[in-house]
Amino acid sequence: MSGVSTLTTPDKPPVRAWLPTMVTLAAIWGCSFLFISVGVRELHPMYLALGRVIAGSVVLLAFLAIKRESLPREPRLWAHTFVIGAIGSAIPWTLFGYGEQRVPSLLAGIWNGITPLVVLPVAVLVFRTEKFTAQRVIGLLIGFAGMMVVLGAWNIEGGADLTGQLLCMAAAVCYGIAVPYQKRFVAGSKVSGTALSASLLLCATIQLAIVAPIVTGAAPPMPWTLSPEVIGSVLALGGLGSGIAFVLSMRNIRLIGASMSSMVTYLMPIFAIVVGVLVLDEHLTWYQPVGALVVLTGVAVSQGVVRRPVRSGKKPRKPLQPTVAPVP
Repeated sequence: MSGVSTLTTPDKPPVRAWLPTMVTLAAIWGCSFLFISVGVRELHPMYLALGRVIAGSVVLLAFLAIKRESLPREPRLWAHTFVIGAIGSAIPWTLFGYGEQRVPSLLAGIWNGITPLVVLPVAVLVFRTEKFTAQRVIGLLIGFAGMMVVLGAWNIEGGADLTGQLLCMAAAVCYGIAVPYQKRFVAGSKVSGTALSASLLLCATIQLAIVAPIVTGAAPPMPWTLSPEVIGSVLALGGLGSGIAFVLSMRNIRLIGASMSSMVTYLMPIFAIVVGVLVLDEHLTWYQPVGALVVLTGVAVSQGVVRRPVRSGKKPRKPLQPTVAPVP
């Protein structure tokens, strides 16, 4: 799931009302890369993604039933959610699965952080929902330099590592396309976020259920043939990462607005790195965390989190509205 929200809050709630939720979200989404790494040990990446969207759909449909809400009824909206389901869920989640067959989960978590850098040029050049400014261009250039550092561009030798990193990068690019697409064609809808997300996960389920057997040439494995770790990973990815986490995210957006809520983007790579090192015994080269910091600096600059000091007598510019991070 991915999305942009324009919800704001007039009053500032106490930090204790939203910070625990933000940390919980960062932990859930940051740990998603660990669950993907465990899942692809026994599942084809496409079937891992299929299990995830099924679990996420079940959780969100349950929330709709509790809230007594219905799915969207407009054919036009379903057409757009079909597209978003593909580029925002089915394709990137499959690509991350393929990527994590080749690179550590913590590196996939770092690559997820480039999503806001992709959103901006796509929104400006393709969907024309944003405009370039000098600050945004500077932020993009900083972020691009960070990407090259993470990739280790001076030491590229090809092979599985490079392929895996490029697959993870491609997944983040899909997110970067899905976010402005949703803002351009869906954000103005009166349908609730829960119903919208449930519909796009249902679309992704249909897509993967059709395509996965064709690509893999085999039927999905029966659940009882899988280890408890893999089954737990699928349920965690879908039920937590694509279900409960979305509800928590909407709660924070209503409390503190989309701008502050998007700060979860900066916490997710930390959790991805920590659990990768502690749980999976993964290792980082020195330039990967350095590159991640440069990328996040570029994101902060491009989104207006870091701004030039305003000279006295000049009216301060309105801060740029950051993008809510998509579910990894």
